[in-house]
Amino acid sequence: MGLAGKPYKAPEAVTAKKKTWRYYVRRYSSTVEAKGEAEQELLSLAAKVPFDDRYNQSARTDDLSKPLMQAFLQEVGSALAADAPGLSVEALARQMNVAGGPTESTWPKNVGLLFFNEAPQRFLPGVQIDVLWFPEGAGGDRFEEKIFQGPLARMTREALNYIQRNYLRETVIKHPDRAEATRVWNFPYPAIEEALVNAVYHRSYEEREPIEVRISRDELVIVSFPGPDRSIRLEDLQAGRAVSRRYRNRRIGEFLKELDLTEGRSTGIPKILKVMATNGSPPPRFESDDDRLSFVIRLPCHPGVGDEITPTDSVTDQVTDQVTDQVTDQVTGVVTEEVLRLLAVAAQGECTRSALQEALGLKHTPHFRHAYLLPALDSRLMEMTQPEKPRSRNQRYRLTALGQRWLGAHASRETA
Repeated sequence: MGLAGKPYKAPEAVTAKKKTWRYYVRRYSSTVEAKGEAEQELLSLAAKVPFDDRYNQSARTDDLSKPLMQAFLQEVGSALAADAPGLSVEALARQMNVAGGPTESTWPKNVGLLFFNEAPQRFLPGVQIDVLWFPEGAGGDRFEEKIFQGPLARMTREALNYIQRNYLRETVIKHPDRAEATRVWNFPYPAIEEALVNAVYHRSYEEREPIEVRISRDELVIVSFPGPDRSIRLEDLQAGRAVSRRYRNRRIGEFLKELDLTEGRSTGIPKILKVMATNGSPPPRFESDDDRLSFVIRLPCHPGVGDEITPTDSVTDQVTDQVTDQVTDQVTGVVTEEVLRLLAVAAQGECTRSALQEALGLKHTPHFRHAYLLPALDSRLMEMTQPEKPRSRNQRYRLTALGQRWLGAHASRETA
């Protein structure tokens, strides 16, 4: 097989002046000429290998990170996680099907580099997410840019957390005819998560264009390249009835599904429509062109939410005003309003994930994990009771000593 998984011919006799070129295949321990049906099968298989499942011959197996592979196996609760420490990088990569080829010439696959290399953009340029904020609108002279790179899952989660922390605002709307108030968001997080993960899943990694998230006071726009598959009609897309007959990146989808970032069953668009309607927002718009060169998802801002978006990337500065410097300096990461709510619930004692989620009144598990639980764990304010078995049915979560001190300091400042 040649570059990008395409077959190539080799000379029948290397030293001959007039060379005859043939296709060759590996059969057991021998290299033999591909003839007749074998040649046709070789060409057919090569033509059907998706880009994410192709070998990348500009990289080596050693470019795959064993710690990243082990962390993935731990997170998804794979039985392979127990055997991983004793395996070589090549053996582990083969087991996970992110590398392959003959023993004497093993190559990593593109999907392996995307998820298990610290800088996949070195091998696949354009693997990044650009978040742009336009305080004066898209036609204004000023904008702020934040670029996210790195392993695909981490990059996606960091971009989502950054958007949530800086640009999402909740407003309480009171009604004269009833006691219950309505809580709405300018942009509902689950819709953003579905739209951005959809872009990560379905974009082409042969294109050198990054995914763009363009945020203004009026709308949040996600742009990716190219557009949706031609088997999908744009009118079906707008109505939420689109069902893809072909998937551009099945292997990427498999990994995202394992990480609970996608369902992979053409449910993303209907979910975006449902979430926006539940929030009371105007319907989203899905746009492409006749040549399907790009795909644009527009999420309009809720009309009842004020336009006072003020990026708060340095939220730690706000936390410092609430707690003593001594405790704050020990916290790793940012303590958001969501993490603060979770800590207050966790102060009641050890709880399961579902119990914590229920106490907070949250129904969307991926949102709870990425916006509440994981930041609290990363900040060392909470911990697992069984960290060596993250997927155990007996797993509980509790405040750490640092978390208890942080809550105490925060309460003291609130009282003061």
